[in-house]
Amino acid sequence: MGHETPAGDLRLANLTKRFGVFTAVDDLSLTIPQGSFFALLGASGCGKTTTLRMIAGLEEPTSGQVLLGDRDIAGLRPYKRPVNTVFQSYALFPHLDIHENVAFGLRRRGIRKVTDQVERMLSLVQLEGYGRRKPAQLSGGQQQRVALARALINHPQVLLLDEPLGALDLKLRRQMQIELKRIQTEVGITFVHVTHDQEEAMTMADTVAVMNAGRIEQLGAPADLYEYPATAFVANFLGQSNLLAGEAAGRSGHDVLVTAHGARFSVPAGRARADYGPVFLGVRPEKLHLVGGPDQVPAGHQHLGGVVSDASYVGVSTQYLVRTAWGSELSVFAANSGVGGRLPVGAPVTAHWDPRHAFLLPRAAGEDDQTSPLLDEPPVGALS
Repeated sequence: MGHETPAGDLRLANLTKRFGVFTAVDDLSLTIPQGSFFALLGASGCGKTTTLRMIAGLEEPTSGQVLLGDRDIAGLRPYKRPVNTVFQSYALFPHLDIHENVAFGLRRRGIRKVTDQVERMLSLVQLEGYGRRKPAQLSGGQQQRVALARALINHPQVLLLDEPLGALDLKLRRQMQIELKRIQTEVGITFVHVTHDQEEAMTMADTVAVMNAGRIEQLGAPADLYEYPATAFVANFLGQSNLLAGEAAGRSGHDVLVTAHGARFSVPAGRARADYGPVFLGVRPEKLHLVGGPDQVPAGHQHLGGVVSDASYVGVSTQYLVRTAWGSELSVFAANSGVGGRLPVGAPVTAHWDPRHAFLLPRAAGEDDQTSPLLDEPPVGALS
């Protein structure tokens, strides 16, 4: 074995899956380091579940490899792989009590003495004393933890989690996110978590891969993806972004100069993924600040004018839409910190931002401004 791949790194090499003419997973190559908490994040139909099923052995790749260390496991039957899956639908055996549900994998391998291991697992998932109950007597969150214990007792090298918290209500989901993260840190097993919930991916994972149409748009630490997205898709899939269509005119010193809608702006070169031609100038809604007029803009900030067209009070913040002179609407989140009053609809305002919080992305010629509509729950970042 070379030093390049430790025993347990999970590597997908040119993994492709076609269903007839439809390509679900498109030449995907990816390394998931041993012991990491890795999230595959994307909308329905982006290929994330198909990828997970190929790792589990429930779906056969059209081409490519699934490697654990240097060993290609793509030819192995699912139960022969050092991989276990926890599904959204728990799939517990209703006729077996919790103890026997958790012991199932050990019993199937002919191991007789299971009590100590089962009790250790139940205490890991904080269900001591629940061994003799039946699944139906447990809440959704407790059943989910039994499913987790049942998978972990087999000491898989990789645990696959397929939307495991999807069936839980919001408050319980938040608790389980913290719980799963704690368990992963404690057992040190590679977790690969498939979800469409951006906040869930960011809360738990060390590394997030954002998938779109069978490919990975961007991969990295949650904060890096959020603060410096690589594409317009990522900018609006992880949280929301205001993307202004503009033209970049190259560098001037440490900045890239941009013209958008007749106004001139600049973005630090280190935050520009394109420095010439059609670009999007991006600013997150919580990085925009509203004042009464241009005379109130802090030194060094950039700004544009508009009129408040909508104000939604969502507790932690007020979400404003500001209509610009050219008709686009910008999203602005103002934290309800108790400082400053709320702005009425129709009020003329100036939106300003620190250029160090902006970013530049390449834009296809002809693409217009992109701003996300208001969401029904506060997006990632709105709570901070």
